[in-house]
Amino acid sequence: MITPFGPDGKIDWGGYEALIEWYIANGSEALFAVCQSSEMRFLSLEERVDLSRFTVEKVAGRIPVVSSGHISESLDDQITELMAIADTGADAVILVSNRLAPETAGAAEVRASFDALLAALPKDVPLGLYECPAPYRRLLTDDEIDFCAQSGRFILLKDVSCDLDTVKRRATIAENTPFLICNANAAIAYAAMQVTGAGFCGVMNNFHPDLYRWLQDHGAEYPELADELAVFLVLSAQTEPMGYPKLAKLYHKRLGTFADTSSRAVPYDLHERYWALEAVIDRIVQGTDMFRARIGAASSAAV
Repeated sequence: MITPFGPDGKIDWGGYEALIEWYIANGSEALFAVCQSSEMRFLSLEERVDLSRFTVEKVAGRIPVVSSGHISESLDDQITELMAIADTGADAVILVSNRLAPETAGAAEVRASFDALLAALPKDVPLGLYECPAPYRRLLTDDEIDFCAQSGRFILLKDVSCDLDTVKRRATIAENTPFLICNANAAIAYAAMQVTGAGFCGVMNNFHPDLYRWLQDHGAEYPELADELAVFLVLSAQTEPMGYPKLAKLYHKRLGTFADTSSRAVPYDLHERYWALEAVIDRIVQGTDMFRARIGAASSAAV
């Protein structure tokens, strides 16, 4: 989820509620609140907790809500923020892998952090993991994947390996456990769905989550259309380096979801840096509408 801000720099709660409804109306099976797309590293602990609680309250059980907000350096501070998120009623609390140890640390330090966090967090709260790429990307080892899968505490990995072979290997390790491997990379999204049985947990769900949902639910029934759609989705995702998440806010301003594109993570003017940006978004909108029409036609023909 992204976080809309108003001109005053504060969270736009009305816009955020409209965004929640947009996600649900467009086929989202779950929401990941307080994540990197939410600009969590630029939010106070109070704001992170408020975002999670607000999301849980407004979703009102219609779909699961998972939340992170795991940004601190010290283990004590991490426990404090994760406990606060757990108290918001989220269906799972998501740990960020790069918070488990410094970038130069090894497996022993990671395991020690796992042990400390698992001991501190409520045992009745499901946990997840996110290989968040900022401030650096820490990919979990096979042993760490196995530990999480066998612990019974973890239900989700937001996989940022961006490598289909890695996704396949992880899915095999986690087989017959509660630990679901959910890919976040658009380039391998359709192939990963076929391997893991899970959906897509990437940033382009801020543009056309219904298209990814259709791939998950119906792609196998329409292989030719699914392959063409997968190509479009990969190409659309190449816009991510063009000032995301402010890019997604520009898209939602055009949709009318909320009115302001302000971003703490991306303070610069997108149009000054990325020429013809509006024309690029026009094409994403055009392609999205085209594939929605083709999906509708295919469904009608099947009926």
